[in-house]
Amino acid sequence: MAFSTGRDSSDVVSEINITPLVDVMLVLLVTFILTAPLLNNAVRINLPKTSTTTPANPSKTVTVSIDGGNKIFIDKREVEPAALEPELKELVAKDPELALSLQADQGVPYRAVAKVIANIQRSGVTRLSVLTEPGG
Repeated sequence: MAFSTGRDSSDVVSEINITPLVDVMLVLLVTFILTAPLLNNAVRINLPKTSTTTPANPSKTVTVSIDGGNKIFIDKREVEPAALEPELKELVAKDPELALSLQADQGVPYRAVAKVIANIQRSGVTRLSVLTEPGG
């Protein structure tokens, strides 16, 4: 499609006028610039800074470990999987606020870890920490 320039009916302009296109793009750019900050749903909170404190209950934490061979340990003492729950029940009977840490080798199948967590839950332990390596 060609446009006439108005000078001579035989002269034809074969170029597109890009001014309307630039106008539309500028309107879209301004709209994007104005609405982009509204899309951020993060809540910004400045938390108060405090000094480091000691835990309220300095009782000893019991550690349950699962090594790469699926052997279970309570504080570096090997226990049979069937004996884990009764031993933990004894520890909970001595200290109802028992804090327990669970650490498992990264090669241990999830099934073995899930069974140990179920034993810990059935034994009555209410404070469980899962230990991991920091980073990566």
